[in-house]
Amino acid sequence: MIRKISLLTLLLALALPAQAERVKDLASVAGVRGNPLVGYGLVVGLDGSGDQTTQAPFTVQSLKAMLAQLGVTIPPGVNPQLKNVAAVAIHAELPAFAKPGQAIDVTVSSIGNAGSLRGGALLMTPLKGADGQVYAVAQGNVVVGGLGISAKDGSRVSVNIPSSGRIPNGAMVERAVPGSFTASPDIRLNLHVPDFTTATRLAEGINAALGGGVAAAQDPVTVAVRAPADSNSRVAFLSMLENIEVQPGDAPARVIVNSRTGTVVIGSGVRVLPAAVAHGSLSVTISEKPRVSQPAPFSKGETVVVPDSAIEVTQDGGRMFKFDAGVSLDDIVRAVNQVGAAPGDLVAILEALKEAGALRAELVII
Repeated sequence: MIRKISLLTLLLALALPAQAERVKDLASVAGVRGNPLVGYGLVVGLDGSGDQTTQAPFTVQSLKAMLAQLGVTIPPGVNPQLKNVAAVAIHAELPAFAKPGQAIDVTVSSIGNAGSLRGGALLMTPLKGADGQVYAVAQGNVVVGGLGISAKDGSRVSVNIPSSGRIPNGAMVERAVPGSFTASPDIRLNLHVPDFTTATRLAEGINAALGGGVAAAQDPVTVAVRAPADSNSRVAFLSMLENIEVQPGDAPARVIVNSRTGTVVIGSGVRVLPAAVAHGSLSVTISEKPRVSQPAPFSKGETVVVPDSAIEVTQDGGRMFKFDAGVSLDDIVRAVNQVGAAPGDLVAILEALKEAGALRAELVII
């Protein structure tokens, strides 16, 4: 059975001349990265949309522990009903070279059953790294981009996600991450997309601009560059290095089919071997039209529903596609368009060429 993909959008990566790109757009410096931070805290000041204490007892425990640190003692056995408080998880990314006193953005997400964090404020919360050390402290008003409204009859209207929000510049950095920017005599550039050709051209471009023997490609990802040991000179060296323009290697021939959205992306390097493909369309339609059978008067019969099925089979005329050796993407699309075929037919043709071994490209279906 041939399954047609509806609303198919064909995106063609046309064969354009390769353009030179900056080193900063092709690679990143090894070790220069952000570090994730996470914390647990309380958001207060909600308009009755906080956690329900019966289903989120950890919210009450957290509030009691915080009040105890502030010198407020709640009598044993007393559980306050907290409709305006929500337990939240806070996460952020500590940028590379962040210094104490700098502000970073944080994201706040409810971990209980709070309906919305709109109008709430996060109380002071330490943010820890993977090593358990505190690197930042978060606090501030939560900005929520969603909206949630509930009625007494149980109906609810929700726009986006009101149980999550952000605090711009909501955390203050308290500790800097120890760096190794000047520890090694070499700077290692890691390509965003591994490629032997790009790595070779990157090393050659750096050597042409800065002198021979400065850069060497170690593998398809890493290019090692000798750099000054002094931190000031190394910063200036990297500023010059990241603006060198290099022509990257061509992308591999690939065809990607998204079966959920019906989108097809075809690379410019796709070629086929000599092949002939016949493609037809067979459609089977089954419709149900129930009828009501009414008994005759005084017959003591019963009214029943009688099914009435109709089956229709239609078959369009087949189409024959012939491709010579080395046919490009433009020729394939032109042949499909000339016979008035739908983009979904192109997917079937590509799958048939792949099965026959005539498609010189990787076919990826996601």
